Amino acid sequence: MNLTTDRTQGVSIVRVHEPRLMYPLLSEFAGHVTSLIGAGEHKVLLDLSSVSYVDSATIGCLMDLFRQATAAGGSLKLAGVQKRVETMLSMTGAQNFLEIHPDEPSAIKSFGS
Repeated sequence: MNLTTDRTQGVSIVRVHEPRLMYPLLSEFAGHVTSLIGAGEHKVLLDLSSVSYVDSATIGCLMDLFRQATAAGGSLKLAGVQKRVETMLSMTGAQNFLEIHPDEPSAIKSFGS
């Protein structure tokens, strides 16, 4: 799984460098994000700009990560979501919970200081 993590203005940014984020990759992906939340990161941004396809397991995983972040007193947001992925999130109702931003700068700004 090709992931990079940076920290900017108190926000942990996880960039997913995979065209398809699907079940076989989710264990490593979820483990990485869960470890950030467990380490006390309260502002987590998932940059999905490279991802053009997700499956239903991925949507479930994103919702689970959102619940973990919220339970830990933090927040998890998405940036750079491609249209096809956004459609999947809308069809499942996940966009009612997951905050989606067009790009990283606007997402980082939304976390506040």
